[in-house]
Amino acid sequence: MKRRDFLASAAALSLFASEAWAAKKQTKPAAGAKPAGAAKAKPGARAAKPAAGRGVRGKPAMSYKPQQPVVHTADDPVIERPPQGTTASRLPPVKAPEPPNEWRTYEITTTVNLKGKNGPTRFWLPLPLNQDTLYQRTLGHSWTGNPANLSMRRLPDGDLEVFHCEWPEGGDARLQLTTLVTTADRHFDVTKRTVAPEREDILRRNLQASQLIPNDGLAFQLGERILGRIKDPVAQAKAIYDWVVDNTTYDPTLPGCGTGDVRRQLISGQYGGRSADINGLFVSICRAIGIPARCVYGLRTGPSRLFRSLGIPGDDVTRGQHVRAEFYVPGYSWIPVDPSDVRRAIAMDVLSDRDSKLISLRKILFGVWEMNWIAFNLGTDVTLPGKNSAIPFLLHPQMEIGGRSVDDAAQYTIKTRQVVL
Repeated sequence: MKRRDFLASAAALSLFASEAWAAKKQTKPAAGAKPAGAAKAKPGARAAKPAAGRGVRGKPAMSYKPQQPVVHTADDPVIERPPQGTTASRLPPVKAPEPPNEWRTYEITTTVNLKGKNGPTRFWLPLPLNQDTLYQRTLGHSWTGNPANLSMRRLPDGDLEVFHCEWPEGGDARLQLTTLVTTADRHFDVTKRTVAPEREDILRRNLQASQLIPNDGLAFQLGERILGRIKDPVAQAKAIYDWVVDNTTYDPTLPGCGTGDVRRQLISGQYGGRSADINGLFVSICRAIGIPARCVYGLRTGPSRLFRSLGIPGDDVTRGQHVRAEFYVPGYSWIPVDPSDVRRAIAMDVLSDRDSKLISLRKILFGVWEMNWIAFNLGTDVTLPGKNSAIPFLLHPQMEIGGRSVDDAAQYTIKTRQVVL
């Protein structure tokens, strides 16, 4: 993959960039500038259990300072010791990442209202990312309702935070949890090098296999066939992305975001499904050839400026869950991709593979996340509080009544609206 091809891909970002985004390239923000919306976030300590009746959590505005370079020792020579002349070794001088200027703030409200339940009830709800990033900040949570017990728990690896509550047998179950999140469109530019070195344990974790995402055997063989003699890590990921787009199908009839069972796809040779399946396949192949990669589980929160099918037209996002992916290259940090949404646009908008709009979308979604979507977590093989067995990932709310799992979105609603702070 030649450098000019990536430059052409970066230029395609202008298809959906707003005037504010264009202005950002001409005028640099003052040092220490903070995005709109973040100024309203108030610092405060967060308790493990909110006070009975109502709990609020806020975060101080995050300052973005250049980080000192560190040395990684992950076992893959392509990633940690890139060949001379590749994108990871011939980059211009390092600059600290600049926070975006244009932010959107969403209020997400989850409501549970069960009448005459026939047993003790438990409810687990994934919460947005608990750490601020350059593209998303969680401003706070508030709740009302009548649960007997509740807590907000961060799982040990820090990749997931969950709201957990319980009601005793008899009576009604009521809960309304409201979360305020602000987001900015996220994009990757191959011509700019920013350093946000990742911890070695996180890189190792994202090279390992999980229950449904293998990193050896058939995945490795497939990766070897796709890459050929490509040595550049960004070009390797681009080749995998293109192969996944070309060889998968999107099936809108499947429930939720699919099963995420990549192992089954590799064995059957039938590639595709929904977002957890298609983006999970991308992650699996990347890990198999030595590029750290991960799925990011989240929720669509508004309409898309790219394609109608890639957004939510109204305020009901109960079934708006969507999985994305990202991979890691030193010097660039985590790079966002979404091959699943390319296939979704083909299936839902009835486009041909040669449609000019689709060709542009394909270039854009290697390196771009349009943030009409909220990232929840990165967790895999998740053991929920109060449970003994692990689930592959936590994306949809989980409910249990009388000791039995209730897999029915009719038991709760999730609504969102854009707000101005």
